[in-house]
Amino acid sequence: MAVRERRPSPDGPGGEAPPPAEEALPVVEVVPGGESLLAESSTPEEREPAGDGVEEDGNGEAPPSPEGEDLVRAVLALVFASPDPVPTRRLAAALRANGETLRGALDSVRRRLEEGAFPFALSEVGGGWRLLTDPRFEPWIARLRGLRKSEKLSAAAVETLAIVAYRQPVTKAEIEAVRGVQAGPILRGLLDRRLLKVVGRAPVPGRPLQYGTTNEFLDRFGLRAVAELPRPEDLARG
Repeated sequence: MAVRERRPSPDGPGGEAPPPAEEALPVVEVVPGGESLLAESSTPEEREPAGDGVEEDGNGEAPPSPEGEDLVRAVLALVFASPDPVPTRRLAAALRANGETLRGALDSVRRRLEEGAFPFALSEVGGGWRLLTDPRFEPWIARLRGLRKSEKLSAAAVETLAIVAYRQPVTKAEIEAVRGVQAGPILRGLLDRRLLKVVGRAPVPGRPLQYGTTNEFLDRFGLRAVAELPRPEDLARG
């Protein structure tokens, strides 16, 4: 069954546009670093539904599972519509697709975007899939968004992030022992930016809080997992 993509009308909600040609893909508006133009003010945790939660349609029945070309377009539509990286398991649950079939659809989307010379690509970062624009277009995207400059981290913040990333779970005292300075203000700032989170308490007297990195951290640095961080010996060799 053919799937048609709903597009908003400049004058308000309208009808549905006819399905695009087989080779064409929907126009996507995304910005460097994975920040979608659909992003909301709430946190990813507040927007994340409890469980995989496949919505039913108005008739109380789950929509049919797309196949073939429809599955490829559905994958792109779901990734485009989400302001946060979409994990593979959520895509599989929403589309009722098995792992092998879904992986083939993801590869197809990624290949078409690359071969079509689009200014964006499908990337697996921050624990899920999202569309990222080519960094070369960042100056014009920034101008479109009102000349808003990218938020930069201080050297102290980057050092603290590195300590947590490589040693997590880690306590404030352990961070301060490595850096040799107080880490309280830096930790609070990184928590506010959702780059770090409290992951538990250390099994020592006083049970101090332990910190770890978040999916926001992975997304910010273009990583699929903490395991993709450069190894210390590689950094030592330059």
